[in-house]
Amino acid sequence: MRFDLITLFPEMFAAVRDHGVSGRAHARGLWSLETWNPRDFTTDVHRTVDDRPYGGGPGMVMLAEPLALAVEAARAARLRAGADAADAPAPVVLLSPAGRTHDQARARRAAQGTGAILICGRYEGVDQRFIDRCVDEEVSLGDFVLSGGELGAMVLMDSVVRLLPGVLHDAESAAQDSFNPALSGLLDSPHYTRPEVWRGEAVPEALLSGHHARIAVWRRDRSLALTAARRPELIERARAAGGLDARDERALEQRAAASAAVPSAKPAGAD
Repeated sequence: MRFDLITLFPEMFAAVRDHGVSGRAHARGLWSLETWNPRDFTTDVHRTVDDRPYGGGPGMVMLAEPLALAVEAARAARLRAGADAADAPAPVVLLSPAGRTHDQARARRAAQGTGAILICGRYEGVDQRFIDRCVDEEVSLGDFVLSGGELGAMVLMDSVVRLLPGVLHDAESAAQDSFNPALSGLLDSPHYTRPEVWRGEAVPEALLSGHHARIAVWRRDRSLALTAARRPELIERARAAGGLDARDERALEQRAAASAAVPSAKPAGAD
């Protein structure tokens, strides 16, 4: 897998390339990263990559031509390196608040591919003509705005790279992540480690029992409770997809009844 970044700040990507899980995977050759600075594809002495918007308004807009030339260079390099087939080029993805929200399902799909060319916008935005001609997909991280697409691109890459075979020491780690089909798309249950008692708070007894079935039931119940409390729309989505069985529904009913009876109870997952 290879990611090509079109960015004015290539040095930022050392964070994902050289550190943590993604850094170790990069060092092992499980994925690669190349950066392309639009300033290297300009023709004026000032290496201009932006200009004022037609129609007026605040801020500057990234020029189409340097971006298009950078994408073309990245595509050619991917072909030479064998990262893509000529008839199956990697998608060109623009990080944009106007895009579809990135989620775990999209990360899983991307992990089955060969990578992507990621466009990291800056300023007020990117010339729409470049988007119409060169971009295959726009992706957002949510309903907020960043100073540029670099941080969003790093988040996207990390979410995909960690799903590649061999990246995580324990393949089950990814299977138990929040939003994973193994959890019916729900949030993961709370986690505990040593010491057994910390500042007077003990690890839940079920996790100390050594009884695998009991532990699985405890985790499922806490996953349901946590999701119902914090992301109820995920419960509805799982229900519509047939991801909740009769026992799940009973656990949700019991939790709702307990919460109604004791308004001051601890938050879900805290017991």
